[in-house]
Amino acid sequence: MQEFTTRIDLTQLSQAVEAVKKEVGKVIVGQEEMIELLLAAILADGHVLIEGVPGVAKTLTAKLIARTISVDFSRIQFTPDLMPSDVLGTSIFNQKTAEFEFRQGPIFSNIILIDEINRSPAKTQSALFEVMEEKQVTMDGVTYPMSQPFMVLSTQNPIEQEGTYRLPEAQLDRFLFKIEVNYPTLEQEALILQQAHERKAQVPLRDINPVLTAEQITDYRRKVKEVHIDTALLRYIAQIVHQTRSHASLYLGASPRASLAIMNGAKALAAMRGRDFVTPEDIRQITPAVLRHRIILTPEKEMEGVGADTVIKQIVESLEVPR
Repeated sequence: MQEFTTRIDLTQLSQAVEAVKKEVGKVIVGQEEMIELLLAAILADGHVLIEGVPGVAKTLTAKLIARTISVDFSRIQFTPDLMPSDVLGTSIFNQKTAEFEFRQGPIFSNIILIDEINRSPAKTQSALFEVMEEKQVTMDGVTYPMSQPFMVLSTQNPIEQEGTYRLPEAQLDRFLFKIEVNYPTLEQEALILQQAHERKAQVPLRDINPVLTAEQITDYRRKVKEVHIDTALLRYIAQIVHQTRSHASLYLGASPRASLAIMNGAKALAAMRGRDFVTPEDIRQITPAVLRHRIILTPEKEMEGVGADTVIKQIVESLEVPR
């Protein structure tokens, strides 16, 4: 790779990342990949979909991450009867002024946790995704911009299908990452029990202290954008995404938005590790989280039980790594 002289001081950024991990680690055992990807998404200014069976700390981890940042946080439980106005807000007639006033909904926050996003109907999902993309709400001809940082963390249960509304592929594309949360190992689960026993009646969230401010996040995001990526690595990203469009196991490949997501995610990972340049390993590590919700397997492969991650691994391993 070519030499470059520009250097970015990422010491504070990497120290802040370790401080957040330390705070979250007071409560969460394991789940290192989920925590790292959530932090990368914050630095890359993207939204995250978290998928996993009930009880694997999806919601708790998102809450803890939000608590380590000195910004507003709101949680919305999606249900089949939830209306767009329940999320965005509504206009109410003020009898004193004889005018309509806009009452902001829970989406007007910095970090928003959407629990079970696939439980609400398409109308409510569409209203949410519009805000995620535009970062503003237009009501009665008036536009209300969202305050920065603005990030949506959504959870969904992959097992239960009754009473759920599947997210369309075009809307899934709005998420920077899809994080799949697995069960803890035997040792981790034993440690979870031990910590819960020792904690007794103490509320775990009270142990978490804010270590980041909104201003710091804005500054760190600017530094992440300046992280160097070699031309050969940009082509490597394009090759990975291009392969998804012609792979025999895939019915639908990823769009150029996926290429941008891999690049931005890889830059964030590099910065978190104190490097001001991207390596092939950063790209390989971030690729599954970026692509797994943007590709569709052929019906034959789905019937065979092949997973999206398996196909992504095949694609990545089939390409020569730039040196």
